[in-house]
Amino acid sequence: LNEHVRVDLVYAKLKGNGPVYVDLFGLVFFLLPVMALLAYLSWPLLVKMYVTGEMSSNAGGLIRWPAMATLPIGFALMVAQGLSEIVKRVAYLQGKYAMDTHYEKPVQ
Repeated sequence: LNEHVRVDLVYAKLKGNGPVYVDLFGLVFFLLPVMALLAYLSWPLLVKMYVTGEMSSNAGGLIRWPAMATLPIGFALMVAQGLSEIVKRVAYLQGKYAMDTHYEKPVQ
């Protein structure tokens, strides 16, 4: 439904391809760099836990690295989704993809 968080004050006033350019800007300059940085920063923690065999301090403690692996994997998946969204928006701007750019202000 295209209801994710945006800069509503600006986004609602844009017409034509304006919203697509705002999306592209946000994806390229905010989502991708932040997710890539977080994946990069969480990777050494995962490797350290794996190498040291860190375990939970509870009785019968479980190894911790599988849970820690969800961080870099999740951030990498967000980067992949961001790339997918960029491809869709570029294809829309080139006229190769039909995308619903209709936007309604959220009702609160």
